[in-house]
Amino acid sequence: MAGSNDIALMAHLLRRAGFSASRDEIEAAAAKGYDTVVEELLNPGESSGVEDDLMLRYHPTYNHAGAIEINIQNWVYRMVNTEYQLKEKMALFWHMIFCAGHSKIDSGEEMGRMIQMFRDKGMGNFQELLLELSTSPAMMYYLDNTESHKVAINENYGRELLELFSMGVGMNEDFNYSEDDVKACARAFTGWNIAPPYPPFPYGRSPWEFRYDPADHDQDDKTFLGQTGNWNGDDILNMIAANQATARFISRHMYNFFVADEVPVPSWRQTPPKDEGLLADLEQTYFDSGYDITAMLNTLFNSESFKNAQYAKVKNPAEMVAGTLRMVGDHRDEIKPGMFELSQEPKYMGMDLMNPPTVEGWHTGHEWIDSGTLVERINFAADYLGRTELPGVQSMITRLMAQGDSLSPEQFVDSCADLVGCLNLTEDTRDQLIAHAGRGGNLTHGSDAERAEFTRRSGEMFQIIASTSEFQFE
Repeated sequence: MAGSNDIALMAHLLRRAGFSASRDEIEAAAAKGYDTVVEELLNPGESSGVEDDLMLRYHPTYNHAGAIEINIQNWVYRMVNTEYQLKEKMALFWHMIFCAGHSKIDSGEEMGRMIQMFRDKGMGNFQELLLELSTSPAMMYYLDNTESHKVAINENYGRELLELFSMGVGMNEDFNYSEDDVKACARAFTGWNIAPPYPPFPYGRSPWEFRYDPADHDQDDKTFLGQTGNWNGDDILNMIAANQATARFISRHMYNFFVADEVPVPSWRQTPPKDEGLLADLEQTYFDSGYDITAMLNTLFNSESFKNAQYAKVKNPAEMVAGTLRMVGDHRDEIKPGMFELSQEPKYMGMDLMNPPTVEGWHTGHEWIDSGTLVERINFAADYLGRTELPGVQSMITRLMAQGDSLSPEQFVDSCADLVGCLNLTEDTRDQLIAHAGRGGNLTHGSDAERAEFTRRSGEMFQIIASTSEFQFE
């Protein structure tokens, strides 16, 4: 049987490499062993990971949803239900880096296709992922490459490809590229465009298709990162992928997303990373593996830096919503009313999925929390953790009762904090929770009335824990 430290480490892994889990799932995974679970996460199957037929039965537009809200609903459903948790987490990871938004694209289906591309390619070769991104009709339109021609270039995609998608502005107070490199990059991507779409009436919009137009491509020599030639977009991506700055940029994003909150991306040129050693290992893996993202994740999850970084990150809104639902067991493996409303919850907490505020994306860490979003986060989590009829909450209460005929306030608080994700409470928080629990005395469950009161007090304590600052971290 797995010990408490093994269970805490497994809870940490499943929070970071997925969207949390119920206590039963955490203990079952801990019994397999850390190395085995990491291997399973890194090698998902080829199926969709969810019951597609159920979604199609209740939502006929599931596979070809034009409305953005339905695509968001489908995605949150996947976060909660997919058996391939890391695959879905990587889709969110890339969505937060390769930002494109519905506010301009105005096509829910194209946004859904982009997320599916992250899902399919997000754990593979980074150079191939960049090529998929650069031939994504949604991204070409979002960053104006459809308006870039050999006689009049538009620098938008070329600039963001370098600044926000691959190399970053700079590191160690040096710059990674010049304005001339931006122009050369933009010239190399002329001719990368979208095929003319069919008229939307009377059958609705058709899927967009990428089209390369050689007649609109700048065929003159270009100098990019010190190399001169008649470069096309593919050549630019080859040079980007082989650059040391790219390895550092992706490694630092992985650290910020999976290990501990970093300063915002615009500050990376002036601010060194928190863990140079881990970043050096990730960069080395990037090159040794031929730019393989799965190999980098393997290095990261097996590092001591990752294992020791429990509760060093503020949960982003998608993690808060999906993680809470997975913990309490609601909307899992079933389709029922309410998922649409739930899928909008991250937006109320400051994360409008499929519609980031800018191409820079969301600022993470403590910037997720302000006076408005904190209330939303607490209300959402407390509401669900207080629903004692939900299977995940019932399971936690059953575990509490199994600890003995009578629980002292200290035992009760420590056990509740352990069941709600192996939380590390500060001494002050723990003392306040014990004082509250102490007002009701010891908890017993010998009679029906005592069991009912035990259940009520357990739900109440779970709700109070959900309102603590500690619960905002993962």
